[in-house]
Amino acid sequence: MKLSELEKDLKQQTMRIFSLGEESVKNFALTVPPPHIKADVSLSWPLTAAKILHKPPLKIAEELAAALKGEFSCGAIRPGFVNINLSDRFLLEEAPEISKPGYFAENTVENSKKPKTVLEFVSANPTGPMHLASGRGATLGDSMARIMRALGEDISTEFYVNNVGHQVERLGASLKARYNKQEPPEDGYHGDYLITMAEQLPPEAAGWTQEQFSSYAVEKILNRHKEDMKLFGVNFDCWFLESSLHEQGIPKKTLEDIKKKGLSYEKDGAVWFGASSELGSDDKDRVLVKNDGRNTYFLNDIANHLNKYARGFDRAIDIFGADHHGYVARLAAALEALGHGKETFRVIIHQQVALLRDGQTIKMSKRAGEFISLRDLVEEVGLDACRFFFASRGPNTHLNFDVDLAKKKSNDNPVFYVQYVHARICSIFANAAEKDIDADTAFNTDKAELNAEERALLAKLMWLERVLADCVRDFSPHHITTYLTELAALFHSFYDKHKVLDPENMKETSKRLYILKAVKKVLAGTLALLGVSAPEKM
Repeated sequence: MKLSELEKDLKQQTMRIFSLGEESVKNFALTVPPPHIKADVSLSWPLTAAKILHKPPLKIAEELAAALKGEFSCGAIRPGFVNINLSDRFLLEEAPEISKPGYFAENTVENSKKPKTVLEFVSANPTGPMHLASGRGATLGDSMARIMRALGEDISTEFYVNNVGHQVERLGASLKARYNKQEPPEDGYHGDYLITMAEQLPPEAAGWTQEQFSSYAVEKILNRHKEDMKLFGVNFDCWFLESSLHEQGIPKKTLEDIKKKGLSYEKDGAVWFGASSELGSDDKDRVLVKNDGRNTYFLNDIANHLNKYARGFDRAIDIFGADHHGYVARLAAALEALGHGKETFRVIIHQQVALLRDGQTIKMSKRAGEFISLRDLVEEVGLDACRFFFASRGPNTHLNFDVDLAKKKSNDNPVFYVQYVHARICSIFANAAEKDIDADTAFNTDKAELNAEERALLAKLMWLERVLADCVRDFSPHHITTYLTELAALFHSFYDKHKVLDPENMKETSKRLYILKAVKKVLAGTLALLGVSAPEKM
């Protein structure tokens, strides 16, 4: 019985004990007890039930604990908590189940009802190398896609390539200038990468138009982006080109639909979207087509999202950088006005990344070409450190990436601290094989007894289900990095106090190998959700 099933069972029992309906227990949830409480799970429902049952919370908790004592070891404490200790057998039998594929996914019938979701992330303009913000967005999107798939969600990942528009034109002008040994325009791109690209241009570039320079630069940079994402462990289901929207006339059709629905008006020679302020989702109306006849990014992005729904997706989730904060409301307003409810569209904004070296922040400017590329960072500190560090903070929090810490080969480095536990457990199993101890011998959980450290490890494994649910709720993998660090600490506490391999006490040896096998699998599987490896030797 996994944690969610235990919670459901206790909820049903509570409804019977107090003769309550479903509405009265809607806030029923098991939680992790605080460190000073010696229990496996805690229940605070009596605090919310006081008004319903017209009793003091402690009295409700005492009645519930008394009714559950036939099945669980439990007790009530002030102001109204029920603390429950699960049996050793419960914890031992659940441990190997947690690491099995599909353990956290709901059954097939329920999965068939899940919405088909497209998750767009990174979507860096193909105007230069990927930078640190791209790495944070890539970690967030790829990790969440892995987590949601582990929970049975139907997720497709997408990189939207803005390969048309003013920025691409500036890129072409900048490359052309570099080819002619000139400085790029003031509003162009000044990075050294364009100098290198210009030196590699074919002889016929002498007769190219600016559009040809733009096409060449976009193709080269996009290929580099694909290589960078592969290096970063991210494999998109689709690289969607904005140009394909225009080739199919989708922005034009979108504008026609907006006009037919009476959602636009003309002013000062431009076409405006008039539903933003009316819906209260935006502070003012926004331009769809400029007075020079060119589409705004806003119109093209509306078309992009409508096309996602047209391709069969029920829900669209976008991950944007901090500079897109003010853009979300207007896009949501447009999609809602065009018939796609708020529940079908979600945007996650991730904050900036600051790179620290020797305790000092490195100043960077992408337009000026003064920045550390994502590839440079991966090559310096390693992929595992990059992904673990990027995942270690929620998207709403600014991230300070300490390069010196990420390179440390010690327990000060959180990813090293976690990976070392996996390597240590692998070493234990290797030593067991050398001593002819069969780690795969069937272990009888019926009469096994657990000490405090063993219980703590097994209980931590059980809570992984809730950790993954929290990741989806907050749309952030940082709960996993916290979980892994805490699991690693529990292992160290266990390993410091107890001998695992003891040929003279095979009963204890078998039990501990049984536990560590589950810990090892959970470590490897959970690290994989972050795109981080689980080394067998360090």
